[in-house]
Amino acid sequence: MHARRRHAQPRARRPRRRAPPAQPGPAGAPVTWSDAAVLALRSLRRRGARSLLAGLGVALGTTLLVALLSISGGADSKIVSQLSHGGPAAAIHVAANQPDPSGFDTDTLKTGPPRDLGDAQLAEIQHSPYVASVVPVLAMPALVVPCPTYDEFAARPVPTCRQRTDEYFGTLIGADLSRFRDLPITLLAGRLPKAGSMTEVAVTQGYMERVNLDLNRFQDVMGSVIEFSTPQLLPGTGNTQPRFRGRWYLARVVGVVAQTVDDGEFLVPIQQTQAARQWALGGVDGRNFTRPTSPYSGLVVVADTLADVHAVRREIFDIGYANSAPEHLVASIQKYLHIVDIVLGGIGSVALAIAVLGVTNTLLAAIRERWREIGVLKALGAADEDVARWFLVEAGLLGIVGGVIGTAAGSAVTTVVGLLVQSYLKEQGLTGIDLGGLPVGIVAGAPIATAVLAVVAGLVPALRAARLPVREALGG
Repeated sequence: MHARRRHAQPRARRPRRRAPPAQPGPAGAPVTWSDAAVLALRSLRRRGARSLLAGLGVALGTTLLVALLSISGGADSKIVSQLSHGGPAAAIHVAANQPDPSGFDTDTLKTGPPRDLGDAQLAEIQHSPYVASVVPVLAMPALVVPCPTYDEFAARPVPTCRQRTDEYFGTLIGADLSRFRDLPITLLAGRLPKAGSMTEVAVTQGYMERVNLDLNRFQDVMGSVIEFSTPQLLPGTGNTQPRFRGRWYLARVVGVVAQTVDDGEFLVPIQQTQAARQWALGGVDGRNFTRPTSPYSGLVVVADTLADVHAVRREIFDIGYANSAPEHLVASIQKYLHIVDIVLGGIGSVALAIAVLGVTNTLLAAIRERWREIGVLKALGAADEDVARWFLVEAGLLGIVGGVIGTAAGSAVTTVVGLLVQSYLKEQGLTGIDLGGLPVGIVAGAPIATAVLAVVAGLVPALRAARLPVREALGG
C-alpha cells in the first residue's frame, strides 16, 4: 500500500502591515542642564541675527531701567541734602534764646528772651541717642572795611578796590570748620578758611554785591583783603560818654560760600570770633551795646536720620532753647521726589517689559523652525521637561547677557548724565550734584532680575515646545 502522497499546498498570503507611526523611543539618559546649555548656545549661534536683536532689546531695556533708577535715587539724596545750602538735611539750628511756645511746629525760627548757651548745654544735647553731631557757632558784630588802603600780606593791588565802598557794620560767623560737612555750607569757589586760622575768611555773594562785583565772577574777589574791627565799649570818665575801641586785623578772602549757619556775609574759624568775644567782655555794657555773655550764639545739631529730626527738636525744646529745621519742607520735597521715582521706574519697567516680550516672540518663532529637532529629540527618548529645559536655558542666556550689557551701559549713561548735570550747574553758578556710581544692589541684581524675567517670558514657548506631538514635529 502506497503512502498517500502529499502535494505542497500554496501558502495563503498574509496582508501587509503598515509601519507603525513613530513613537518615542525607550527612555534614554535625561537631558542635563549642561546639555541644554550646549543646545541653547548652538541655537542662538545658528540664528545669530534674531538672537542678537532679542539680546539687544533686553540690554536696552535694562540700560534704561538701571540708568533711571540710579539717577533718580542719587538725585533724591543729593537734592534733599542740599535743601540747606549743601549741608545735611537732618540739620537743626539752635539759638541762644528761650523757645517761643508757638515755634515748635514751624520751620521758621521763633525765639523768646536770650539765654546763655555753653558747653554744658552742648553736652546735654549731644547725649541724646538720636543726635549724630553738634557743632557750636559764635556770631560777632564787626566793622568791615572792604577796601583797606594797605595790604600787609603782599605788595600788590587789591582786586576789590576797583570802586570805592564805604565801611559798614557786618557780622562774623565763627564755626568749627574742621567739621564743615556737618554745617549748612556750600563752597562756590576757592576753599574754606583753615581751622584755627586768624587771617583767612570766606565771603558770601552778598558781600560781592555790596562791593559792586559780578556775582558769577568769583575770581574777582578771591585773594582780596578785608579789614575788620571787633568792638569793645570803654566806660566814660566824668562828663565823657562811653566810647568804642576796636580790635583791628586783616583777613584774606580764600573762598566764596553760600551758607545758612547764621545771618552774615563772612565765615571764619570759631577761634576768631571767640577772640572777638573775649575782647568785648573786657569792656562794659552800654545802651546800644551788650557784652556777649553766652559762649555760643547757636548750635547746628545733626540728627541721625530725617525721621529723628522731630524727636530731637522736641528734646531741645524741652531743654529750653529755640530751634528750627526745614522738616516740613523736606517732607514735601520727598513726596514729590517719590512721585518722580515712580514715574521714572514705570518708564524703565515698560521698556524692560517690551524687551521681555521680544524674548517671548523670538522663542515662539524658533519653535516653528525647530520642529524637526524637537521631534528627533523626542523620538530618541527626550521627555517633555527636557525640551522645556532647552528653551528655558536659551531664554535665561538671553536675559543674563542682555542684563550684563545693559547694566554696564546704564552705568556709562549715569556717568555721562552726571557730567552733563555738573557742567550745567557750574554754568549757572550753582553747586554741583555728584550722582555717584551705581549702587551695589543694582549692579548685582539687574542681571539676575533680567535673567529671571527672560525665563518667565520663555515659559510659554517652552511649554508649547514640550507639548508638541512627535508625529506632528517629524511631519514638519
